[in-house]
Amino acid sequence: MPAQQSVVIPPQPNARRGLTLPSPSPRLRARAAAATVWYLRLVAVLNVVAVLSVPFRQEVNEHNTGRITMHREHAHHSGGFFTPYLATAGLVSATLAIFFVLVMRRRKRAAWVANLLLAGPLFALYLLALTQDQYRSHVFNWGSAGLTGLFVAALLIGRREFNAVGDPSNPKLALAVGAGSILVTGGLGTLLVHATNKLHGASLPDEIVYTLLRGVSVGPLADHIDNVHAPRWVDITINILLAAAFCLVLYACFRSPRGRRRLSVEDEEGLRRLLDKHGARDSLGYFALRRDKAVTWSPTGKAAVTYRVVGAVSLASGDPIGDPEAWPGAIDAWLAEARRHAWTPAVMGAGEEAGTIYARHGLDALELGDEAIVDVDDFSLEGRAMRVVRQAHNRVRRAGYTVRIRRHEDIPDDEMATLIELADQWRDGATERGFSMALGRLGDPRDGRCVLLECRDGDDRPRALLSFVPWGEHGLSLDLMRRDRNSENGLMEFMVVELLLRAKEIDVERVSLNFAMFRAVFERGARLGAGPFLRLWRSILSFFSRWWQIESLYRANAKYRPVWEPRFLLFAKSSDLPRIGIASARAEGFLTVPALPSFKRRKEQSEAAAEGAVTSSC
Repeated sequence: MPAQQSVVIPPQPNARRGLTLPSPSPRLRARAAAATVWYLRLVAVLNVVAVLSVPFRQEVNEHNTGRITMHREHAHHSGGFFTPYLATAGLVSATLAIFFVLVMRRRKRAAWVANLLLAGPLFALYLLALTQDQYRSHVFNWGSAGLTGLFVAALLIGRREFNAVGDPSNPKLALAVGAGSILVTGGLGTLLVHATNKLHGASLPDEIVYTLLRGVSVGPLADHIDNVHAPRWVDITINILLAAAFCLVLYACFRSPRGRRRLSVEDEEGLRRLLDKHGARDSLGYFALRRDKAVTWSPTGKAAVTYRVVGAVSLASGDPIGDPEAWPGAIDAWLAEARRHAWTPAVMGAGEEAGTIYARHGLDALELGDEAIVDVDDFSLEGRAMRVVRQAHNRVRRAGYTVRIRRHEDIPDDEMATLIELADQWRDGATERGFSMALGRLGDPRDGRCVLLECRDGDDRPRALLSFVPWGEHGLSLDLMRRDRNSENGLMEFMVVELLLRAKEIDVERVSLNFAMFRAVFERGARLGAGPFLRLWRSILSFFSRWWQIESLYRANAKYRPVWEPRFLLFAKSSDLPRIGIASARAEGFLTVPALPSFKRRKEQSEAAAEGAVTSSC
C-alpha cells in the first residue's frame, strides 16, 4: 500500500481578529514600486514641457487655477479643473518630481513617506471635491483623481520595497538649509520684483507673497496680487531660484548616511588574523587594513568585505578577505548594508575568482586592466629583451646610487621619522593619492612586516623611497613610490630591479607592481590585424595618456616582463557607472570636493588620530 500522505491544514484566522488580508506578492510589490517611479518620471517630463512650451503651459495653467487647494474664486473662474499629483506648470514641482524619481529608485523609506503624506491627503481632497457639481461635471477631474488614486495605491502595495534608511541628522540639516535658502532666494526675488514692478502702490508684504507664489508656479497663481506685475523673465528667474533652493533642501532631507564608520581595533585584529591564514590569495589583501574603511563580516566570521562610502557609493576594493567558502556570506552582508542605506555597491580591482562570486550576487563585471606580477625566480637581466632595463640599471649604479632594503620593524624610529618627512616633501601635490592599492600611511608600528627600499646617491643622501606591503609570507605588493625631483632619472626602475635581484635576502618569491589600466587595449591594438574599433579605442587612450599616465604606466610595468593578472570593476547597474567613476576618482585622490567647515574637519581629524593612536598601541 502506498504510504499515507499527511495533509497540512492551514490555520484558520482568529474570530476576534477577523479576516486576514493577503499580502501582495514580491513580484506585485516590485511592480508597484516601479510604477510609482514611472509616474514621477512622466510628471517630471510634463512639468518641464509645461514650463518650456507656452501653448501647453497656458492650457495646464488654466487647469492649475482650478486646483481646489487654491481660493474658491479661482476654481470658479477656471471652471473647476484640478490636475493629478505633482502636475503643475512650475520648476519646483518638476524638481520635486525628478528628485523623487532618484530617491524612489533607491528605495528610500523617507521618500515613500513624503509621497504618501503629499499624495494621500490630496487624493482624499479630490474625492471630496468630486461630490460637488462644479468639479464632478468635468471628465478631466475624474482622470486626475484616478491617476492620483492609482499612485497612492501603488505606494501602499509597494511599501515593503522602500526600506532604505537615511541619515539621522537629515531633518535638522534640511530645516537649516530650508530656512537659509528661503531667506536668500526669497530676498533676491523680492528685490527683483521691487525693481521691475510695473504697477504702483505695492507694499513689501505684497511683493514677498508674489515672490513666494512665483516660486511655486510660473502660471497665473500669483495674478491675484493686484498691485504687482513683474516681467516674464523675472517670474522665470524667481522660479529657477526657488527650484535650486528646493533642490538643496531635498538633498539635505533625503541624503544617504555618510558612512563615517572607520576600522575599529577589533575589526583590524580580526582582519590581521584572516590575512595570516589567507593573505597569500590576493596581492591587495593587506590594503584592507586602511583605517578609513569599514568592514562587514560573514556570519561565521571567516571572511570579510572592507569598503568605504564615498558620495553614497559603497566602494569595496580587491577580493574579500578570508576563506573563499565564506566569501558569499560576507558579500551578502555587504550588499544588505548597502541596500539598507541606499548606497550604490561597487568593487574596484577584484580578481577573476572574486569577480565570479560577485557576479553570482547580481553584479556585472567590467575589466579595468591588469596587475603586473613578477616571479623572482623567472626574473633576469640577461637577454636582448632586457637590454634597455639592463643599461638603465647599470647607468644609475655607475652614478654612485645604492639601495638599502629593510623591513619597517628594522628601521630605528628617528630614522623612520626622517624618511616619512622626506616622503611628504617629495609627494606630487598636497593630496595623498591611492585607495584600492595604497595603505595610506607610512611608518605605523603595526606595519612592521612592510618592506622599505631606500635609494641613496654617491654622497649618501636619500633620493628615493619604495614601500611594499606583505602579500602572504613570501610576496610583496607595491604601496608607495616617492623620489626627489632633482635626482637622476630612472631611480624607480633601478630600485625595482635591485629588489627583484636581491629578493631572496628577505625571503620574497613574488612581487606585485603597479596596475596598468586598459593594458589589453594597448597590447592587442598594436598587433597586426587589430580591428578598427580596437585601433580607435587605443588611439583615444593614447591621446588621454598625455595628461594621465595610462599608456606610460603600462609600458613601465611591461619592461619587467611580468605575468598579467586581470582586475575587474563590479557594479549593479550600468546607469551607476558615472557615479561610481566619480566616487573612485575621489577615493583615489584624483578629484577633490570643497572642504568641510574647519571646526568639523578638525573634529574628524582628531577622531581619526585618536583611533590611529589606540590601534598603534595595541
